[in-house]
Amino acid sequence: MSVIAIIPAYNEEKTIGGVLQTLKNVDLITKIIVVSDGSTDNTVKIAQKHNVDVIEFKDNKGKGAALKAGIERAEGKVILFLDADLVGLNEEHVCKLVLPVLNGEADMTIGIFDKGRITTDLAQKIAPFLSGQRAVDKRILEEISQLEITRYGVEMALTKYVENSDIRVEKVILEDLTHIMKEEKLGLVKGFTERMRMYMDIIKCLIKLS
Repeated sequence: MSVIAIIPAYNEEKTIGGVLQTLKNVDLITKIIVVSDGSTDNTVKIAQKHNVDVIEFKDNKGKGAALKAGIERAEGKVILFLDADLVGLNEEHVCKLVLPVLNGEADMTIGIFDKGRITTDLAQKIAPFLSGQRAVDKRILEEISQLEITRYGVEMALTKYVENSDIRVEKVILEDLTHIMKEEKLGLVKGFTERMRMYMDIIKCLIKLS
């Protein structure tokens, strides 16, 4: 059974190489698709050096559009979503996400950071439904017509769909894993602004799906 990894990325040259190398070390992963969402740095070049499939958007369209493009190209039975800004990703993390779905024990797994950094750990414990680290049976994704509804609302769309179905969801603890926060990437002011934009998109998603 094939497992396709989809990595949406926007200007993640500092971290995407490590994420891709880890994925390439996992035999369970049959294909890796990077969707560059209008990146202006070396994200695409780094992805190409790792010999993975690359979809490149000229303009920034948002995470929803990036994931949708990756899903449309993916032909696997199980789809693994990972963020491109992860720090500390290892092969065990990947297997813990994929195996429950691959073995038919769950329809979707949600990865929760633990023992990484206090700020990111706390955020995921408070709102695990916002985690970008997931493995999903592709049939579920095909049933969600509104997957791309907002730039940041993809995780909410998945979570809302699951709440109203009999889909089996397993939360997976990912120890010593964290990610680069928006304030670190963009600076305090721009990062905070982008975070507020993310929250607004999530609210829009909730309203649209309610």
